Amino acid sequence: MSDVGGPRVAVVVPAHDEEELLGRCLDSVTTAVEALVAARPETRCVVVVALDRCSDASAAVAAAAGVATLDLDAGRVGVARAAGIEHAVTLLGPREDDVWLAGTDADTVVPRDWLTTQADVAAAGGQLVVGRVVPDPRDLTPALARAWARRHTAVDPTAHVHGANLGLALPAYRRVGGFPRLAQHEDRALVDALLAAGTTAHPGVPVVTSGRRTGRTPGGFAGYLRRLDALAR
Repeated sequence: MSDVGGPRVAVVVPAHDEEELLGRCLDSVTTAVEALVAARPETRCVVVVALDRCSDASAAVAAAAGVATLDLDAGRVGVARAAGIEHAVTLLGPREDDVWLAGTDADTVVPRDWLTTQADVAAAGGQLVVGRVVPDPRDLTPALARAWARRHTAVDPTAHVHGANLGLALPAYRRVGGFPRLAQHEDRALVDALLAAGTTAHPGVPVVTSGRRTGRTPGGFAGYLRRLDALAR
C-alpha cells in the first residue's frame, strides 16, 4: 500500500435483512476505523453496507451508524460484495493503486486491531490477509463448541476462508477478476484465484460471528455449523 497521499481503505459489509445484528457489527467496524486512523492519521476510510434485498430496518441501522449504503436487488452475496467494493472505490476517488479492501459480514464483530493489522501487512507489501472466524460461543451447544474446536486447529490461514474476515489490495483483486457471481463460497473462490496467481496469504486477527444455524445463503457458514451440529449430536 503506497503512502503517497495517504493509503485508503474501503470496508464493505453485505447485508440481507440483518437489522438485529448489523448495529453491533458497525459499532465494531467504527472502532476499528478509529484505531486505524489513530495509528495512521494519513489514512482515509470509507465504510459501505451493501443492502441486498432488505425488507427490514437494516437501512435505518446503517444510516444511524453514519456509513454509506448501496441498495441492491442481487440476491447473491458475491454480487453484493463486488457491488459494495465498486461503490466504495468510487467514493474514495479515481486512483486505485493504494486502495485496500477489507470485508466482513453483517452478523460479525471485528476487534479493535482488525484494520491496523491489515494495514501493517499492506505497508510491508502484502496483498492478502485471511483471518479466522470464530462462532459466538453463546450460540453454540457444548457439543458443537467441542466439534468446532477439533476441526479448526490449522495454522495455514487459507485452510478456512470466510468473507467475514478478508483483506486484500485492490490491484490484486482486479487482477483475478474480483468476486465471482456466486450465491455462496465466493470468498473461497476469490482466495483460490489469488493463491493460483501467486499471491501470499497473511494471517489476520480473528473475528467473532453469529453461531446461528439458519443463514442468509443456501449453505455458507450457517449451513456448515448446521452440518457440524448434526455430526456432534
